[in-house]
Amino acid sequence: MTSPFQVVLVEPEIPQNTGNIARLCAATQSPLHLVGRLGFRIDDRSVRRAGIDYWHLVMLHTHPDWSSFALTHARLRPPGRVRLFSATGRRSYLDAGFLPGDALVFGRESSGIPQEVLDRYPDDVFGIPTAGAVRSINLASAAAIVVYEAMRSVGALDNARIESAADDAHPEPDDFVR
Repeated sequence: MTSPFQVVLVEPEIPQNTGNIARLCAATQSPLHLVGRLGFRIDDRSVRRAGIDYWHLVMLHTHPDWSSFALTHARLRPPGRVRLFSATGRRSYLDAGFLPGDALVFGRESSGIPQEVLDRYPDDVFGIPTAGAVRSINLASAAAIVVYEAMRSVGALDNARIESAADDAHPEPDDFVR
């Protein structure tokens, strides 16, 4: 099971969320892009702990700013669109019409995706519906919801098997950042 999607976190603040999303990316073989200033050091113990021992399986890319990420994404094959997921999204993530190569973009826990990025892609902003007074879903939960729905919608899960990892799949990496 290889994900045809790029997972993008713009200025994440909470190391545990980033670690959990890294684990999601390892499980789905989705490249993870960290964009802009992080609210923690990438070698922070809490990031490492949240990702458990899967960091060596993460295709991790860092970008100093949005422009750098956008340039990298434009060069990918297959080319993909940018799909933004935000509490301000007016359309459901179920209406995103996912295509292989799409970048699935999530913003800061406290303030979401920067307004200048939202303004660049006004027709590509989606939200996750909630019932009741909850204004948004936790970042790691939102990423998991969207990544698995995107994969399901393009058939990437059609032949997926549920199986345990091999006993030797959990080495202790010395350096988990690529």
